[in-house]
Amino acid sequence: METPVVEVVLPERFPRKGKKVMPMGPLPGAELVQTPLQLYRYLLRCCRRLPARNIQEHYKHAIRQSFRVHADEDNPERIQQIIRRAIEDADWVMNKYQKQN
Repeated sequence: METPVVEVVLPERFPRKGKKVMPMGPLPGAELVQTPLQLYRYLLRCCRRLPARNIQEHYKHAIRQSFRVHADEDNPERIQQIIRRAIEDADWVMNKYQKQN
């Protein structure tokens, strides 16, 4: 069984008053992510779309931890597998949060 790169659990919260909520879903360019650095930037951009600051910080921390865990990976096929899974997980988080609102 494969361990997910980014584990996601969102608390049920409503956005703060006056805070603009952006539509969720995959960010444009997800299909262009090919390198770990591109993935890292993509995932951080996804975090910026989450409404609450504490939720954003939680996922930023999870992303950093996942990158530390996989930092020594040198198999190109495994790296691409991790990238695909991380994008799928990020899309799942964004869609889950959108459904909660």
